[in-house]
Amino acid sequence: MSPHGPGHGGRENETAEKKVGWKGILGNRSKRKEGISQDNRSDLEDNVEKRPARWNMGILNDRYTEEVPGSILLLSKVSEFNEPLGLRNQPARTSASSLPSVLHQSTSRSSSVSRRRRPPSVPSKKLTADGKIILEPQPDDSANDPLNWSVWRRDAALLSLGFYCMVGGGMTPILAAGFTNVARDYGVSHARVALTTGLYMMGLGVGSVVLSPTAILYGKRPVYLVSAICFVLSSVWCALSPNFASLIVARVFQGVAVSSVECLPSATVAEIYFLHEKAYRLGIYTLLLLGGKNLVPLVSAAIIQSLGWRWVFWIVAIIVGFGFVLLFLFVPETFWDRTPRPHKHKQHRGSTSSLHAKWKKGAGSQPSSPMAEKMPGRAAKAEGDPSPTVVKHAHFMADEETLGDETSQEKTPSGQAKKDDTDEISASTPRPQPTTQDHAQDYFTQPATTNSHSPPHTPITPISPAPTDLSAHIDPRNAYTTHYATSPPKTFLQQLVPYSGRLVSDSWFRVAFRPFILFAYPAILWSALVYSLSVGWLIVLSESVSDIYRSSETYNFTALQAGLVYISPFVGGILGTAVAGKVSDVIVRYLARKNGGVYEPEFRLVMAIPIALTTTLGLMGYGWSAQERDNYIVPTIFFGIISFGCSLGSTTSITFAVDSYRQYAGEALVTLNFSKNVLHGLVFSLFFNRWLEADGSKEVFLIIGGLQLALMGTTIPMFIFGKRGRMWTVRKALMEKF
Repeated sequence: MSPHGPGHGGRENETAEKKVGWKGILGNRSKRKEGISQDNRSDLEDNVEKRPARWNMGILNDRYTEEVPGSILLLSKVSEFNEPLGLRNQPARTSASSLPSVLHQSTSRSSSVSRRRRPPSVPSKKLTADGKIILEPQPDDSANDPLNWSVWRRDAALLSLGFYCMVGGGMTPILAAGFTNVARDYGVSHARVALTTGLYMMGLGVGSVVLSPTAILYGKRPVYLVSAICFVLSSVWCALSPNFASLIVARVFQGVAVSSVECLPSATVAEIYFLHEKAYRLGIYTLLLLGGKNLVPLVSAAIIQSLGWRWVFWIVAIIVGFGFVLLFLFVPETFWDRTPRPHKHKQHRGSTSSLHAKWKKGAGSQPSSPMAEKMPGRAAKAEGDPSPTVVKHAHFMADEETLGDETSQEKTPSGQAKKDDTDEISASTPRPQPTTQDHAQDYFTQPATTNSHSPPHTPITPISPAPTDLSAHIDPRNAYTTHYATSPPKTFLQQLVPYSGRLVSDSWFRVAFRPFILFAYPAILWSALVYSLSVGWLIVLSESVSDIYRSSETYNFTALQAGLVYISPFVGGILGTAVAGKVSDVIVRYLARKNGGVYEPEFRLVMAIPIALTTTLGLMGYGWSAQERDNYIVPTIFFGIISFGCSLGSTTSITFAVDSYRQYAGEALVTLNFSKNVLHGLVFSLFFNRWLEADGSKEVFLIIGGLQLALMGTTIPMFIFGKRGRMWTVRKALMEKF
């Protein structure tokens, strides 16, 4: 109570909210802690009712909540707890995904009183062997769960898939050093030969739209195997092409076959590795994929000079045949459904600072799991009422129901509001829903048994229907996981089966259309833009190598010498991939620590600064030095700088997209690759070489560099408004309407 009366205190609060200084915009961890320490009330529920701060670390918060999907309490030393925020605001997806959500199954929070009363039977989260890291996602107690496979088995799958991706990734610029040879054999211009790259990329884009939904419905293993066979056949077709038209068509089909290396492996890695293991493994995959784009042209240049360009495709067919054997032996089906089903409870408009307050000033011991907060109420109900409690998924709604609840909370005295919250937690009264899909949204507790990754813990009484009654509640889309979760471990021979049956019963056309809806999501749109630019410029450069290095007016290189130029971007790509992961993680941890332990995906966007500087400098310097006929090493070094920046850009864009919408990660990868292949690669191949011949490399690359810098400037509004954009997409629920 303000010493000047309630009215005066209200005016002070209103005035304080309107004042936004630089500390308020950038955020201040000490300020958050100070606000928490000044509140000495025994119950902290009043904090939850406060509106969130307008700014945190330069990011605009949502007007009503800071619990936005994608935001995560990351640093346990700061927040003393690890959990994703905003799951209760996240609508349940109604269709399948190539990368099921890895969010916790419950993020509901209760008062410190309920945490103090939790029974000792509540299980702890499964941890790593040293007990320092919470396993995320939590593995099931089944040897068939890919997360429970041995490390060597998972790494063998990664390396086998990575080898295949390295060859497939290098197919885009494979003829870069041989444009002159192909043009001479077929009697066409360099500009027409460039279509072998552009139309190949169109095949990549179309193929990702076709293969991704097929993999979602029927499994990734059969798609990998069939696409590898088609890869071999299309390579033979390219080698035997009697005319230029045949070569063009063969390259289109080759692009469709190879598209699986871009749209599926990231989801495969996410399915077989935990969160703390995934970044390093994704780095390996990215390194092999992008490394192939720079290493394969170098090797192909040597083959072109010694054996001719047709032998490039013969050798590729042989290598891919070996890759098919590796895929068949070491890459089993990795699908495992982990779709979250949050519990239903009231919608609060809380801030993360009040969340920190709960953990700081709650019970003496911290809850070992988010489920620990609601378990006491359910246990009490189970004792008093033998009928099972049906818990429904909390669909976020921004209409009459939700607004009505929030309005009633604002008009209710704080004491009554606290009573309602307590009653809800203790009674856990469900509200019946009229739809039959609710059976798919029930929460089922898996039997708690000892896992190899964590110390043993005490089993608990299930809060869901008895196991004998589960068949009536199982979603048919989850039948594969449900079956193998209770089956004996698969033998090696059983894992070699190419096809395990249809995994989910969703509509193919529905799943295929979903990646295009993501263009309406600001974070995905920005990621698609940056990813298209990052990878696209490397392809544009590959189309310019013959014109710049093999022309008699410039350096007059042979095919082999032009291929050796790719050593520079290969080294730059390796350094860029390594720096992108390490530096980005350091920046994220620093900003999260400043933000009270809360990680926002927008923290990744800080990497846009080195991306913009290196790519712009490299593009302008490459074109300028080539036209001025500087020593060949000068444009070659700039080529490496471009590759360094593009590696930063591709890694940052993928990470930002996945962190913002983990539940849509599979579709997001298709969106990014479609944009890169069709909207950038194909379009530029239609006019770039003619433009280069007409205006010269200096003018062309100065314009491209300026375009790159201008488009990277969109990062500023994305950083500021990104969090609000994420919450806007949640309220619109566009993906869930399809």
